Amino acid sequence: MKKVYLPALILVVTLLLCQSLSYFVSNVLANAPELKEALYYQKLDEKGVQCLLCPRKCIIANKKRGFCRVRENKDGILYSLVYSKPCAIHVDPIEKKPLFHVLPGTRSFSIATAGCNLQCKFCQNWQISQARPEDIPYEYLPPERVVMLADANNCPSIAYTYTEPTIFYEYMLDTAKFARQSGIMNVMHSSGFINEEPLRQLCGYMDAANIDLKGSDKFYNQFCLGNRDDVLRTLRILKEEGVWLEITYLLIPTINDNPDYIKETCRWIKENLGPDTPLHISRFWPMYKLKNIPPTPISALKDAYNIAVSEGLNYVYIGNIPGNKGESTYCPNCKKLLVERLGYNVVENNIQDGRCKYCQEKIAGIWRNNESL
Repeated sequence: MKKVYLPALILVVTLLLCQSLSYFVSNVLANAPELKEALYYQKLDEKGVQCLLCPRKCIIANKKRGFCRVRENKDGILYSLVYSKPCAIHVDPIEKKPLFHVLPGTRSFSIATAGCNLQCKFCQNWQISQARPEDIPYEYLPPERVVMLADANNCPSIAYTYTEPTIFYEYMLDTAKFARQSGIMNVMHSSGFINEEPLRQLCGYMDAANIDLKGSDKFYNQFCLGNRDDVLRTLRILKEEGVWLEITYLLIPTINDNPDYIKETCRWIKENLGPDTPLHISRFWPMYKLKNIPPTPISALKDAYNIAVSEGLNYVYIGNIPGNKGESTYCPNCKKLLVERLGYNVVENNIQDGRCKYCQEKIAGIWRNNESL
């Protein structure tokens, strides 16, 4: 048996520990994000808090989290657990948001964190939206770095998307402020389940939004654990604040595909938001907790499309069916093809200076960076 020289062994172990500690300090602690105190909450007795960010208004006991899983009460102070911690970072076509009337053919630097303040049974990103932040990998990416990467990747916009951006509100707001200073636009895809005061603050920096309008009150209660009236309020506020607005309606067979309800929804959009508000009627695919329902028949999508057009909406689209003519934009006046799309790709664009090149009809949207509506 070989003799082990203890002093030498101690020296080796000490050197290894020092190297590990040096690595930890330089590569982990240096990049560790600080906890970010949340905006929009009030303190209660016995170190409790009430979150005021979304309509749930969660009352959160000390050491507990809200419904969204990403806002935690630590000794009477509410913190965001996902500030600067995106779990999804991609460069996407802006058409993927979907935003069809905002800088067609450009790319959008897209980020999301874990968490959501709804629990939609059909969520296509449920692996991250229904996760706790500690359960999935993330990158440390502070707001100023997001803006730098957007610029480096030639993205004229930053998109807050994939999950519900409301739950990473502080991160989104700070990033949007940096983006605005750098001449980069801000866009989001949201469920619209947010309270009025934080929404109005965000509107000061948000250029465009696509909001999911999912169905009736009963639908929201049964399939999302939310309510419709709060979403309708959000839509009105976005319109009032001058944020460019598009709407997505996911058509789910036997659940929210009733023609009478589709008519009612289209009439509400026209009367409250205007006929130039684009409506994306999107195909459902079996997902998450609704795998027992078949994909939306193409015929049902076309029927819903025709209803929306007959109710006076000028820009109606069919989503999730690449190659369908419902992906493209047509002039509401002369009916000629303006923006031809194949999937997320823009094949042809006949909008010039915000107008139809054939009849000079003004086409609603944002066609140049930082263009006012």
